[in-house]
Amino acid sequence: MMSGTVAIVGAGSIGVGFAVHFSSRSYRVQLWDPAPEVHERARLDIQERLTLLEEEGLLSSTASEAIERVSFHDILLDALADADLVQECAPEKLELKREIFQQIGAYSPDSAILASSSSAIVSSEFATATPARSRVLIAHPGNPPYLLPVIEIVPSQYTDQSTVDRAMEFYRGSGLKPVLVRQELEGFVFNRLQGALLREAYCLVRDGVISVEDLDAVVKNGPGRRWAFMGPFETSDLNTRGGIESHAQKMGPAYERMGAERGQHDPWVPELVRIVSDQRRHSLPIEQWDERVVWRDRQLIALKKLFG
Repeated sequence: MMSGTVAIVGAGSIGVGFAVHFSSRSYRVQLWDPAPEVHERARLDIQERLTLLEEEGLLSSTASEAIERVSFHDILLDALADADLVQECAPEKLELKREIFQQIGAYSPDSAILASSSSAIVSSEFATATPARSRVLIAHPGNPPYLLPVIEIVPSQYTDQSTVDRAMEFYRGSGLKPVLVRQELEGFVFNRLQGALLREAYCLVRDGVISVEDLDAVVKNGPGRRWAFMGPFETSDLNTRGGIESHAQKMGPAYERMGAERGQHDPWVPELVRIVSDQRRHSLPIEQWDERVVWRDRQLIALKKLFG
């Protein structure tokens, strides 16, 4: 486990979540918010979440020791002092992010990684506010980051490769699981996947196909169980003997029709299926397919024991 100093800019739910994550991993956390009156609320939230982690055996220290690693600052310059990482957690407003990055670019240590928790806005839209743009990137977490380990690292055309490499290493060292998003696009990957499901869910409710409660039941008792430990490509790969290429041949036309029904015509053309299949076979040789299916079933058995 690495250690270091993390400055968190913004004491909302994501800022609090990052403070819990990093303080629970022995990092010093220096938190600043433009409204200092929220500090006490943030302190109580952090304490409550750290206590929960301690009760569940997920802290290597005590909650009291972890909260002692968190300091609250009325002045941004003080929060930025000696920071290895500056994690911006401000609301999703472009002009606000431009203003913040202008300040943290000017006053943070020259070696600090400048990361935004932006949910949809790409960093090239605000990195130009600072000459330190080579240190700016997106680091978009799952919420809450102390329980969901994924974090999307999205550089812009201004980001130095060394910044990307250091960010991947820093987050990985803290216990998160960084993934590199190779192109800037609104919503990145997490929210595009989440948004695709939500769009279809809203349409199904709108069309009277299903109730909200029953739709949630379908997801949590069906695909959600598998998605707890597999992604959609591995799920499809293990669903059909012969792997994902066989699955695409059998189900591709139906998915194409369903997409066209919603005005989205993106067929799984053979070249795309080959790219996906080749990457799956690199991860899992077809000779190991049967063994992996047994592994899948064991994970589902464990979840069935937990949730029935």
